[in-house]
Amino acid sequence: MNNSKVPKVISSKALSYFAKLAENLNYTKTARMLGITQPALTQQIKKIERNLGTPLFYSVGKQIHLTDAGNILLKSVNEIYASMIDTIDNIQQSTSSTTGTIRLGILSSIENSVLEDFIIQYHNIQPEIIIETVLLNRRQLWDELENNHIDIALMYLPDDSIRNWRPYRTKRIINEDLILLHNNPKLAEQTTVTLQEATERPWVIYPDNYYLTEFLREQFKNNLIDFPEYMGRFASPYLILKFAQAQQLYTALPQSFIMANQPIVHSQQAHFSPDLSFDLSFVYRKEKDHIPRISTFFQEWDHYLDLKSYTDRLQDAVSF
Repeated sequence: MNNSKVPKVISSKALSYFAKLAENLNYTKTARMLGITQPALTQQIKKIERNLGTPLFYSVGKQIHLTDAGNILLKSVNEIYASMIDTIDNIQQSTSSTTGTIRLGILSSIENSVLEDFIIQYHNIQPEIIIETVLLNRRQLWDELENNHIDIALMYLPDDSIRNWRPYRTKRIINEDLILLHNNPKLAEQTTVTLQEATERPWVIYPDNYYLTEFLREQFKNNLIDFPEYMGRFASPYLILKFAQAQQLYTALPQSFIMANQPIVHSQQAHFSPDLSFDLSFVYRKEKDHIPRISTFFQEWDHYLDLKSYTDRLQDAVSF
């Protein structure tokens, strides 16, 4: 390796002295501002010039001016300082508990009225923190988590669509049941319905690859029961409910959605036997624990539920 081609190191102190001199174009004034002697300032400038092999200033009478090389170096130093300011700002943003952005990915089939109310209240507590939310299906959620495009996912667990859980933490919110909605007089007196009984009429369900559809398919498969016939597949739980009630179809929706939307639920309700349940949870990468605004977000969330439980807040939700 030819060491003569390796650039010599110029200290940040020398560059800061150069930048200040380039601003003032006066050795005496600059030395006074820096709190050093004029010979010390001259020595630092000469050191840079020796390393670069070219003068940075020239004199016309008593006035100094930047050479072409000096102008090139000054432009680079200013760009470095601007980049450093941006870097420092980004670091401060990422380590601040009161500023920055929190990006939430929400499983689109989740009843999120409690989270929405919390976000509104959280803004009153931390007005400098920007909350961003996106509605995604389960595969999109995992992609966004793995690529670090969202900070926190709100989703149902367990979910076997990701194999490596090592980078992630979970924070359980509630365990909830899947509820069968029907208008079958034969089942009107039953509080529980078997999977076999739930195949007697056609269904309306979520699209393929949605968590609840895959969850249901797995339950029927594990019990060696054919998946029921379905007459529609919709991404919106409101449309699923509306379509099922209008067409006298079966469907199954999370208990949280039913609790938050009781005024529009006219179907008969029954739990499955055995219970079909899952956890509503936050999922996030482990390193997010070290970001103050994320830990503060969770602390405020816990306090929010300490004041009134998630279930009670669901029952207080207003259906639009």
